[in-house]
Amino acid sequence: MKKPKNHILVIFGASGDLTYRKLVPAVFDLYNKDLLPEKFAILGVGRTEFADDEFRTKMKEGIQEFANTSKEKGCEKNIESFTNKLYYYSLNTKEEAEYKDFKHHLFQLDEKLKTDHNFIFYLATPPSLYTIIPEYLAKQGLNIEDDGFRRVIIEKPFGYDLQSAQALNASLLQNFAEDQLYRIDHYLGKETVQNLLVTRFSNGIFEPLWNRNYVSHVEITSAESIGVGNRGGYYEGSGALRDMLQNHLLLLASIIGMEPPALINSNSIRNEMVKVLQSIRPIKEEDVEKHVVRGQYVPSTIKGVKVKGYRDEKGVDPESRTETYVAMKFFIDNMRWADVPFLIRTGKSLPTRVTEVVIHFKHTPHHLFSEHSTIMQQHNQLVIRIQPDEGLLLKFGMKVPGSGFNVQNVNMDFHYSELSDDYLPGAYERLLHDCMLGDATLYSRGDAVEAAWKFVEPIQKAWVNNPDIPVHGYPAGTWGPDIADSLFEDEHLSWRYPCKNLANDGNYCEL
Repeated sequence: MKKPKNHILVIFGASGDLTYRKLVPAVFDLYNKDLLPEKFAILGVGRTEFADDEFRTKMKEGIQEFANTSKEKGCEKNIESFTNKLYYYSLNTKEEAEYKDFKHHLFQLDEKLKTDHNFIFYLATPPSLYTIIPEYLAKQGLNIEDDGFRRVIIEKPFGYDLQSAQALNASLLQNFAEDQLYRIDHYLGKETVQNLLVTRFSNGIFEPLWNRNYVSHVEITSAESIGVGNRGGYYEGSGALRDMLQNHLLLLASIIGMEPPALINSNSIRNEMVKVLQSIRPIKEEDVEKHVVRGQYVPSTIKGVKVKGYRDEKGVDPESRTETYVAMKFFIDNMRWADVPFLIRTGKSLPTRVTEVVIHFKHTPHHLFSEHSTIMQQHNQLVIRIQPDEGLLLKFGMKVPGSGFNVQNVNMDFHYSELSDDYLPGAYERLLHDCMLGDATLYSRGDAVEAAWKFVEPIQKAWVNNPDIPVHGYPAGTWGPDIADSLFEDEHLSWRYPCKNLANDGNYCEL
């Protein structure tokens, strides 16, 4: 992998949990793999008062606990040398007047370290600062690239609805160009998500079948086994639709549905992803109940332990109608996918933590062996597991040994864990490195964000305007409301219920 140019990574919100648990440990992993430039520094920025040494001590603890490579032999020496590249500056980010001194401090550090006036600004802050910080940086000329690159990384949420997303994009684009903006979605940093592109476009056995002629439906699941825990207050203002489906899962759907890009570069790939999002058939507000199911987990007993319902969680309204589960069916109106249902579901307090894509292929035209296939489902499946037990699983029919033509499903599987000699970078590690290189392929573009919000807007409005649309309760630890099966057009079909283990799912299930 290439090394980036010399630069300083400026992290706003450096005293927060994201920096401690994710960002600094990820950058250390890059350092430990010799993927950082020779002249590099992190400048942490926050309201909390820290001396450089105090900040380094705190971040060292985060590295030791959360970095993927911190337990490698001889790593302690690297931790010491890496933390010497960490600096801290105390700043009230809401006060415009303080940015002049911040700029002076930043350029002093740049001059001292010879980092060539290249800066990345990471907004690990509350969303209320996503417009304020870029504006004040721009007023100090820190958006101008005459003498080095300037890039801004923005964490989700990218707005709370279509109107706020459009306002956020408009504000950002007043101060930075689109190619300077990196809207990070850590799902796109996962190795298996990226492998979707390779699976599709480098294999002659898949791409010719990847269309309405051979695919009956596409299923995407992102399940979490835990509830909202102490995040009840946050989740009340979010819900599963905003928290997961609008961003992570629609982006996954766009990768599955996209046309082959002209080139493997950020513009070509993201152009095709946007086309998919813009081609999704709108769900009218009055039709939302037919196409979307929402649920909320209720108290239950899991493995002999009583588990709270959502309304019993800290910070949650006792009469809350916030959804912790969403399932929906939609269609992509283009030549490739016309009339192929895409079914997406996500939820909390489900049986296991798993994210996967399932391509369901159509039945064979002539069912020669249907009388002999009591076990076998009558179509092939390609399962692309994002997490955990990352890999690919292909299901197809084989003859049972013995007389006759009895048929059963068998699995052909590949697990990323089998690549024991290859290091798999974490999502933040990969995405941060891409930004350092100026590669925005795995970052969300502004028009993609707005297209996704435009699609979910009628659903949001329907839930607000029509109190008769039910919120279905489901016991914590189950696969959500049974009514979600009604989204399938064929009454004989239902959701695949995945296990923690990718293969042997028909024989045993480790939850």
